[in-house]
Amino acid sequence: MKIAINKILTELVNHQKKINHIYFANHHSHAPLHAYQVDFPRIEIILEGEQQIQWAESNGEVVQQNLYRDDLLYITPNSWNKPLWQKPVTSLSILFGKQQIGLSLLHWDGSQLIPYGQINAPRRGPRVGTFIIQALSELTWHNQPNQQSQTALYLILSLLSNTLDLINVKVETASKTTSLFAAIRQYIDTHFREDVTRDFLANMFYISPNYLSHLFQREGNIGLNEYLNQIRLEYAKSLLKNYDLNVKEIALASGFKDSNYFCRVFRKQTERTPTEYRRQYHSKLS
Repeated sequence: MKIAINKILTELVNHQKKINHIYFANHHSHAPLHAYQVDFPRIEIILEGEQQIQWAESNGEVVQQNLYRDDLLYITPNSWNKPLWQKPVTSLSILFGKQQIGLSLLHWDGSQLIPYGQINAPRRGPRVGTFIIQALSELTWHNQPNQQSQTALYLILSLLSNTLDLINVKVETASKTTSLFAAIRQYIDTHFREDVTRDFLANMFYISPNYLSHLFQREGNIGLNEYLNQIRLEYAKSLLKNYDLNVKEIALASGFKDSNYFCRVFRKQTERTPTEYRRQYHSKLS
């Protein structure tokens, strides 16, 4: 699917595909349940279908908007967006991490997410992309760009062009396995609330499930499921502290399908049940 992602970016950069509307999520408010919120800027592009998304604008107002084909949402660092998975949709997600860029092509068929492809490229060489992101941040700090902002459009297209350059240039790295491990971990850190399984990740990154397990043991000295559980448990702890949800709701919101399994894992790590953890936390506050 690498060719498809390249083709999508090439068509956007060369104006063969026109971006219809650009929206900006740029408020660092407390993220609602099931929202995505990370330290890095992100882009969501709708390629086919329709998706309803929530986000907060610079004034703190929460927007719920239907995005259609060739609509784009730019999410500033630490801002949040919440996709509402309803109708079938294909989208391209781009995450601009400090060390590398991750591009994920995903399809929602109405009941589950299907991986269509993943590309990761190191952010090496001239810091062109960083300066473009800084310019976008400056723009959003001073004035919420509207959908017709030509400056915002050209900056977004420049950022996509720089991304295309990075994924087309072969850069020798010290260890391909280390880079692959970092890319998979970055994906998990963003998507752990979803049904992220060993087979799903293997398909996404074009490797075998057995090699994926071996990679985590070799590079991280940790099992894949153990890493997933760690990330999900930390998120569950934050939900227990900040939301009045029952244990089953906490489990599902954190990516655990089985609340009984969630309770067993939680107790094993903390020596407390989720309910006891919440009670002790609030008793300390009071």
